[in-house]
Amino acid sequence: MSTMREKVGYAAILLISIAGIIGMLMAEPIAQDSGYHQFADQRTILGVPNFWNVVSNLPFLIVGLMGLFGLLRSGRIQFIAELKPAYVLFFAGVALVNFGSGYYHLWPDNETLVWDRLPMTFAFMALFAVIIAEFASLKASRLALWPLVVFGVLSVFYWHFTEAAGRGDLRIYALVQFLPMLLIPLLLLLFRPRFTLISGYWVLLLAYVLAKVFEYYDEGLFQSLGFISGHSLKHIVAALGVFLLLRAYEIREKL
Repeated sequence: MSTMREKVGYAAILLISIAGIIGMLMAEPIAQDSGYHQFADQRTILGVPNFWNVVSNLPFLIVGLMGLFGLLRSGRIQFIAELKPAYVLFFAGVALVNFGSGYYHLWPDNETLVWDRLPMTFAFMALFAVIIAEFASLKASRLALWPLVVFGVLSVFYWHFTEAAGRGDLRIYALVQFLPMLLIPLLLLLFRPRFTLISGYWVLLLAYVLAKVFEYYDEGLFQSLGFISGHSLKHIVAALGVFLLLRAYEIREKL
C-alpha cells in the first residue's frame, strides 16, 4: 500500500509531466544553434582533430564495459533481475557514447551530432526506467522501458529530420533530456528504495549538473587552464559520475 508521501510523489510526477508536455507543445520550435559546434579546444594532436574532445570520451567506454562485465559475467552488481535489459542498455549506451561522441567531435556538425545524441539518449531512458523500478514500481518500469527508449531515440531522429528540412525542432529532445531530471529527484526523495546507497544516484545527478556547468564555460575554462577545455572536462566528470554509480551498485544491499 502506498504511503501518503508516495501518493504525493505520484501526484507531483503526474502534474510535472503534464506541465512539461503542455509547455513543450506551446513553445516555438527550437532549432539547433550553429554556434554549438564551435568548441574552444580545436587543437589537432597526433593527426586527430579536436584531440582532447575526442579522447576524453574514452572513460565512457571503460566504465560502460565495466558495468556490462559486472552484469553479465562477474555477478558483482546488485540489480533487479526482472529488469536486467534496462541495466544492460544503460551500460551499453554509456560505452557507445565513446564512439558516438568521439565521431561527432572529429567532425562536429548537425549530421555527426545525431550519433553523439543517440547512445546518450537510450542510456538515459534506460536509467530512468531503472530508477522507476527501484523506487516506485517494477511493473510500471517494465511496461515503460521500451516505449521510453524508443521515444528517446525517435526524439533524436525527429530533430535530425526537421533540421534537414530547414525547420529544426529540438522540443521533443529537450523534453526527453530535462523532464526526467525533474522527476528523478522526486523518485529519490519520496519513494522507498529497494537498495541501500541511493547516494550513488545523487552523485550521478551532481556529476550531470557539473558537466553542464563545464560545458557552458567551455571557452573560459580553456583560457584559464590552458591545457584542457570545459567540454573535455564535461566528458570526464560525466563518466566519473557513472563510475561512482557503478561502485554503489557493486556494494549496495537489498532492503
